[in-house]
Amino acid sequence: MSDSLSRWRQPHDFRHRHEAAAERRLRWVIGITLLTMIVELAGGYAFGSMALLADGWHMGSHAAALSISVLGYVAARRFVGHMHFTFGTGKIGPLAAYSSALLLGAVALVMAVQSVQRLIAPVPVDFDEALLLAVVGFVVNIACAWILRGRHDSGHTHGHGRDAHHDHNLAAAYLHVIADALTSLLAIAALLGGKLFGWVALDAATGLVGAVVIAHWSLGLLRRSARVLMDAEDTGPLTERVRTLLERNGSRVADLHVWRVGLEAYACIATVVTREPTSADAFKERLAQVREIRHVTIEVNVSD
Repeated sequence: MSDSLSRWRQPHDFRHRHEAAAERRLRWVIGITLLTMIVELAGGYAFGSMALLADGWHMGSHAAALSISVLGYVAARRFVGHMHFTFGTGKIGPLAAYSSALLLGAVALVMAVQSVQRLIAPVPVDFDEALLLAVVGFVVNIACAWILRGRHDSGHTHGHGRDAHHDHNLAAAYLHVIADALTSLLAIAALLGGKLFGWVALDAATGLVGAVVIAHWSLGLLRRSARVLMDAEDTGPLTERVRTLLERNGSRVADLHVWRVGLEAYACIATVVTREPTSADAFKERLAQVREIRHVTIEVNVSD
């Protein structure tokens, strides 16, 4: 009996073709970050530098945040077809992004607190050593951003809404890298100001600026990923396109729901009312031209 049902079954693997490449890139970035962490920790213990030790452990937390993104891809691949995932594993990526955005927000909060503390009670700064550290950190993060370049957003919308093909999971990893690069760049500017002009407070002030910018990025990612998790995205253009196709030849749509189930995959449930008996397959054929619609359930009712 189960074999006879195969023609009506629909696939639930909504993973995007670029996810394997994205995961490989992330693994490279984590490897570079961990190597930098080991070098800085070894140097910190060898030379007695608290600045090196602090940045080394910061690199460790950065690698942990990026690992969340990798785990998102691994879990999505591991649980494909699992019965507990009603519409596949497409939302594991946005969930990983949401978790990573929370961690990014926590980083911003810690930066803000430490910056305020240093404004209130300035501490001596070894400008030469700190500058070298900031430059190394900036170069490493630029290298990581180059590896991830252009992969956090496919840049196409196909007319069905903003952020339509946005890989929130990879975007979260990219933001962590960019946030670190921004922090290093601000630190370089502040340390140069302190070294050349004696503006010691500039270090703490730029820390506050960096915290505000990172917090803004974090909130933006939280909003975008939360909309996906709550099925609250704006799918208006895509939904209207589906409605137009279903209502061709005098049919009417009584109920319609379109929501994301993967990076470039949407599910559709519709109730259609017709005057002439029409099969659900006929309506599914109309939607076949909409490549984003990957899972379709149609209920057909004939009106009097």
